[in-house]
Amino acid sequence: MKLKVLKQASLPDQLTAELEKRYDVYEYAALSEEAFADLAGQFTVMITNGEAVVTRQLIASLPSLELIAVFGVGYDGVDVAAAADHHVAVSHTPGVLTDDVADLAMGLMLATSRQIVSAQKFIEAGSWHQGGYPWTHKVSGARVGIVGMGRIGQAIAQRCEGFAMHIAYSDSKVIPGLNYTRIEDIASLAAESDFLMICTPGSAKNQALIDGRVLAALGEKGILINISRGSVVDEPALINAIEQGTIAGAGLDVFSREPDVPQALLQRANVVVTPHMASATWSTREAMSRLMLENVLGWASNKRLVTPIPELDA
Repeated sequence: MKLKVLKQASLPDQLTAELEKRYDVYEYAALSEEAFADLAGQFTVMITNGEAVVTRQLIASLPSLELIAVFGVGYDGVDVAAAADHHVAVSHTPGVLTDDVADLAMGLMLATSRQIVSAQKFIEAGSWHQGGYPWTHKVSGARVGIVGMGRIGQAIAQRCEGFAMHIAYSDSKVIPGLNYTRIEDIASLAAESDFLMICTPGSAKNQALIDGRVLAALGEKGILINISRGSVVDEPALINAIEQGTIAGAGLDVFSREPDVPQALLQRANVVVTPHMASATWSTREAMSRLMLENVLGWASNKRLVTPIPELDA
């Protein structure tokens, strides 16, 4: 008998097709309450993505659940404590998306500081005939502060070295082998930065980590870049900082209530926004798909995971 798998959120079509070749995959959103109640005790694996929310209530409603496999490096939407309480393993797909996320972070930094999007609109509106575009901010040789020096933070730092940038970071621990300056207090890091890169996980303890105090320290010449999670930044405080000129601008790939983006962050020359697409290249999404499939296959065959989340890695 084929393993019954609950697909709780959207996944690439190719990955879904591969899973359907091996297992009986049921779309959570397509199940009626009655159908879900009939099947709930038969699901041993749930597959989801990094933006979805997996609640304690949902986990508790699946008495045979053994694994939650997340398509994404972030898993802050999963109630990990509830998974542990119900003896459910959780896997994710780290590592394979590091380069793409770091690349987009650099792209946002350049696009925001040099106002590339606004400059294109300037040409399209015919404004160049009336004079040149206003001066923007230099990137090379500037100071960058990186909040969260994990895989992605370190990959961004390596790229920043190519721009001869002065690099400092804030992390809960000292990272061995790094020659960058560690500044534990994030507001102090911001005060010493022209660009503040947010790379820290979107955990509960990091909720609104980047608040009004940090933004004020970043200052009127500073630019915020967030490729982490929208929840890490106090969005109302960010909007206020943009509107009041407390900071110079922001490049944002993530938001608090995706896919809703506050109107106050749109149509601004000094704000560049992208739709949570940092890892969305063909090669990386294919690699993420393979890794997620390997986790599900490994669990189904011998209860072993390739990439369990750190909290539940026994």
